[in-house]
Amino acid sequence: MDKYIGIDVHAASCTIAVVDARGKQTGSHVVATNGQEIVECLRAIPGQRHVCFEEGTQSGWLYEILEPHAVEVVVAGVGAGSRGPKDDKRDAFGLAEDLRQGAIKTRVFKNGGPYKALRELARTHRMVVRDVVRTKNRIKSMYRSRGVAVAGKSVYSSAGREPWQEQLPEACRGPVRTLYAELDALEEVRNDAEKALVQEARKFPITKLLSTCPGLGPMRAAQLVPIVVSPHRFRTKRQFWSYCGLGIVMRSSSDWVRDKNGQWQRAQVQQTRGLNLTHNYHLKAIFKGAATTVIAQHPDEPLNAAYQRWLAAGTKPNLAKVSLARKIATIALVMWKTEEEYDSSKHSKTVSP
Repeated sequence: MDKYIGIDVHAASCTIAVVDARGKQTGSHVVATNGQEIVECLRAIPGQRHVCFEEGTQSGWLYEILEPHAVEVVVAGVGAGSRGPKDDKRDAFGLAEDLRQGAIKTRVFKNGGPYKALRELARTHRMVVRDVVRTKNRIKSMYRSRGVAVAGKSVYSSAGREPWQEQLPEACRGPVRTLYAELDALEEVRNDAEKALVQEARKFPITKLLSTCPGLGPMRAAQLVPIVVSPHRFRTKRQFWSYCGLGIVMRSSSDWVRDKNGQWQRAQVQQTRGLNLTHNYHLKAIFKGAATTVIAQHPDEPLNAAYQRWLAAGTKPNLAKVSLARKIATIALVMWKTEEEYDSSKHSKTVSP
């Protein structure tokens, strides 16, 4: 018999609730947030186990340890909080019941496949890069707070720092030197993280193949592969666009009105157009960054020529850039599925945004 198991996860404890195929609550358990205890509790539940828990800090780890012991493991996106009574037991039974009824709206992909180590290295690299950017912003903020207008990158370089520091009052020079020491240390850590990421990515031939796509390169390919894992998750390019946050969505309201005969007809209402909001933010950054690279560094590339044609046709630069990012995402998906290197001769000359 199928058993639907909801797990409400916290730092110290997990509440595990069980519902059978008819919706009857058959029991609940509280265990420590410990891999061995959670697995033992799960294995003690007879039947075909379907497990569900919400996305969170421990969700990747839980997916890895529970997948071998269940026929289905679902990581649910965190939805709006309940307005009624709420506690750990109710939350766990709610997850189990939603899984039984097929009411999980957003499922978060957690299967790392063979790229688990690469995924962790990519995540660490992103965190270190954010720390570097944050420290650079603090340095510029220090100058601006004392009325020193800063521009360009010379304020960060070892050779160009001294003239900038001389413009600060004596009381601020010590603190800004501390920030520079932090920046130097973080940049060294970032370089080490980048080397480790590229070295791990070289173990997989697909990263070398994808790096031939314009705008991607070794770094973006190394970040792309552990997020997507398998291109066959996406049947069409539009599904991939939506996952990357590049899918077009139209929104309208109060669409129907009665005509003079009393029949309902669609009204001419204002529709808003934009990109889908539910997506993987890292993938969106990868493909929009790739589009920026093609625009700035590859003037002879057919993709750049398509971008220029869109601009000449009257498309706004920001929309043309999104169209270019979608094109690069499509190329990467096709290359991955067919395992063929990039071939610029296959571009159509009548690409529309």
